[in-house]
Amino acid sequence: MPGAAYGAQPGGVPAGVPGDGGSGRGASGWLWALGGAVAAAAVGASVLFATGAFSSEPDPDLRGYAYRDDLCAATSLTPFENARFEAKPGSGSGTGSGSGATAPPNPQHSGARMNSMDSMWCNVALTPQSTGTGTGSSYPSTWVYTSVALHRKADPAPEFADMYRAYEKQETSVKYTFQPVSGIGDEAYLVSRQDSGSNSAYVILAVRDGWLTYQSTWSSYTAGSAQSKPPTSSEIATMLETSAKETLKRLKTSGR
Repeated sequence: MPGAAYGAQPGGVPAGVPGDGGSGRGASGWLWALGGAVAAAAVGASVLFATGAFSSEPDPDLRGYAYRDDLCAATSLTPFENARFEAKPGSGSGTGSGSGATAPPNPQHSGARMNSMDSMWCNVALTPQSTGTGTGSSYPSTWVYTSVALHRKADPAPEFADMYRAYEKQETSVKYTFQPVSGIGDEAYLVSRQDSGSNSAYVILAVRDGWLTYQSTWSSYTAGSAQSKPPTSSEIATMLETSAKETLKRLKTSGR
C-alpha cells in the first residue's frame, strides 16, 4: 500500500495486534484492553501489599516458643537436684541468712517484651545439700544463670556459632574450649573454661532453635575446705544439657 508504514496494517493497527477487520477501531480496543490489564495488575499489587506479601518485615521462626514472665518457673532444676544441689535459702523462701541480714531473693527472674525481641532470664544460687559433715560451712558459691531471647526482626543463625567460638579465639591468660553439642535445637555449643587444679568452674551451654536463642551458664567456686568434691566440667555439661532440653520443652507448651 503506497504511503503505508512498514509493518502496518489497514486502519493503523500495528502488525501483530488484532484489529477489527479494517474498521479503524482495533487500536482503541487494544489500548482499552491494555489499560484494563494494567489497572487489574495495580489492584492485585495493592492487595499483595495490604496482605503483607511484599512486606520487608521478616517472618520469625519461633517454633512455638512463647514468652514467660517468670523464666525460673519454667527452668528445670531437676538435674542439679539429682547431683545433690539445692537452691540457697532466699527472701522468697521465708528463711533468713542467719546473720540478721535479709537474704536476697533466690531464684531471681526478669524479662522484657520489646519490638525486636522478647528476652527473659533466671538466676539461681545453688549450694550442696547438707550431708551433716560440715559441707555447708565451706563457703561454696554456685550460680546457674539462664537467659532466653525470642528474636522477631533478625535471624540469629548467621552469627550464633561465632559468638561462642570467639571465647576460644581470644588471646588472654584464661583459656576456653569450644565444642558442638548434638541433639538440642538446630545447633548447640559448649564453652568451658580451662582451670587446671582450680576449685572454680565455668561452663556455658548455648542453643539456637529457629529464632530462639538460649544460654545457660554454670559458675562455681568451692573453697579448699569443702567436704564434697565439686562436679567436673563434663558432669556440669551433662546437667546443663538435661536442664536445657526440659526447659525448652516447657517454653514450647506454655502459651503466650
